[in-house]
Amino acid sequence: MSPTNPGLDLPFHRLREVRDAVLHLHKALLHSERGVYEQSHGPIKSKGEFFQLVVGDEWFSWLRPLSQFIVEIDEAVSAKEPITLDRANELLNEARSLLHPSEEGTPREQRYYQAIQRDPDIAFMHAAVSNLLSRDR
Repeated sequence: MSPTNPGLDLPFHRLREVRDAVLHLHKALLHSERGVYEQSHGPIKSKGEFFQLVVGDEWFSWLRPLSQFIVEIDEAVSAKEPITLDRANELLNEARSLLHPSEEGTPREQRYYQAIQRDPDIAFMHAAVSNLLSRDR
């Protein structure tokens, strides 16, 4: 639900923009990881097999928090109760934390860093999301 407080308009709008950009990035990351997975394990034969790998295989586990985050935003903005400024800012901060690549960080941060290094489209999408998240902090 849209906020009823006009002061929430900017964070609420930003949250929707971030959600859309993260969803686009998430799809690109899944596609990229599929390619790397197939190089190591052979072709994935169907969409169903790929789905099962995404939800259950350790290879894709680093992407699950991002999947859950997208659902979390969707639930927050479509809830019966209007989203609060604190909740909107909390979700934006969570996005900043999830989308932090690091060559020497956590396994998730390392895998994200590697994806950015190997795929210029992902690097571009990361830059776009980072730009959204850095505005009016």
